[in-house]
Amino acid sequence: MTTSVYQALAEAARHGEPVALGIISGVKGSSPQKLGAKALFYSDGRIQGTLGGGCLEAEIQQRAVQSLRTGQAASFDLLLDHDFGWDDGLICGGKVCGCILPNVQRVGEDFWTVLAARKKALTWGVEGDYSITTIPAGPVPFSSANPTFLYLETVTPPCAMWIAGAGHIAQAVAPLALQLDFAVTVFDDRPALANHHYFPREVELRADLWEKLLAAPLPDVPSFGLIVTRGHRHDALVLKDWIKKPFRFLGMIGSARKARTIFEHFIDEKIANADALRRVACPVGIKIRSQSVPEIAVSIMAQFIDKRAESLQYAKSRNTFDCHEPVLHQC
Repeated sequence: MTTSVYQALAEAARHGEPVALGIISGVKGSSPQKLGAKALFYSDGRIQGTLGGGCLEAEIQQRAVQSLRTGQAASFDLLLDHDFGWDDGLICGGKVCGCILPNVQRVGEDFWTVLAARKKALTWGVEGDYSITTIPAGPVPFSSANPTFLYLETVTPPCAMWIAGAGHIAQAVAPLALQLDFAVTVFDDRPALANHHYFPREVELRADLWEKLLAAPLPDVPSFGLIVTRGHRHDALVLKDWIKKPFRFLGMIGSARKARTIFEHFIDEKIANADALRRVACPVGIKIRSQSVPEIAVSIMAQFIDKRAESLQYAKSRNTFDCHEPVLHQC
């Protein structure tokens, strides 16, 4: 994850440890990693992050170690063809380009710590002379990538995931969502469950009466909702409020019969119309024949990943960023 690379950079700056940062700034065709992938290379052979593994990463690591020795930054332009990848099975047929930046810890601990924290939108980039700079104005339009930059990236706060209910499903989903770069908040009216004995410290927990919990406004980032309370009545109580909030995607645990019963009630009572209810995925999750709680969590998060990507694509079509995403640099 990019955030862990930034954290490692801050740590290297704190201890004055030389490191080289490798960035994939352009991709054509099929490749083992995406645009914006990063890896931190140490002189002793350690790697933090990944540029795709295999022979591609080995080749860039070799160049990065050399760059650390000479102190000279460099670009790379690699064709992942039959000859390049035969020994390691990496015959993607695509092309990747990027840059290797030695001694980036010298930019300073504060710079990398701010990027890792992702408290607000910040655009940073690698200029043509390989220097690193920030653009204080914040997110840049997707179509205005400055050709003088080798790489541009807007770092933003992670998308929010609100989970109603602190039971077994939430306890399995929350840590997985954290690993997948969601900022997770769990709501429940049972303090005995909504506590960090069951959830990682990074998860925000809110325990109170549902009437108070449901009054909370969504954060000012793309937000996604999951309803997995302890029963139909509480699910319906939460849905009655959350269906009015501007979630990018809203999922609810349960069967098709449960969805039909609750949705018909909402329509009859004029709580929500059919168009609004079509935004709710119930049963939530993709169909992978899941049975165990961990399997259900995987199916749920697979759907949320897809919906987040869909939301990001829509943001691009509107010529704005609202999720963490680098700007394309042509190879």
